[in-house]
Amino acid sequence: MTTVPAIDGWFATDESGATHLIGGKCVGCGTFVFPPRETNCPNPGCASDELALVPLSRRGTLWSYTENRYAPPPPYPSPDPFEPFAVAAVELADEGLIVLGKVVEGTLAADLHVGMTMELTTMTLYTDDDGVERTTHAWRIAK
Repeated sequence: MTTVPAIDGWFATDESGATHLIGGKCVGCGTFVFPPRETNCPNPGCASDELALVPLSRRGTLWSYTENRYAPPPPYPSPDPFEPFAVAAVELADEGLIVLGKVVEGTLAADLHVGMTMELTTMTLYTDDDGVERTTHAWRIAK
């Protein structure tokens, strides 16, 4: 089966097999942004219009979380039968940036608490009509 990212350019896997997010870092003030972009610094006090694409931290602190208990409406893919899933807001260790993402299957809100350490991984988001497995970044409780 072929596996590809659901959205190109949001994460990459290094030679060791570890996944990291790709973010933008302002060359003027050092502000980080995710999803990645190469222009338009998000810092209102900065006039720079150039951001470098950089790997972001793989670990962070759980800042907030919730649980989705209903199937998303079309056109969003949803498994049938639908299974509830957790969504985490994780503050990246080095950048201080908060990144949202699904939590791996088998982990629900009852398993999480603010302040715990989370680490990045990937998971299948859906399989398209051509049988291609589309993956996304995801959070899991750090080992």
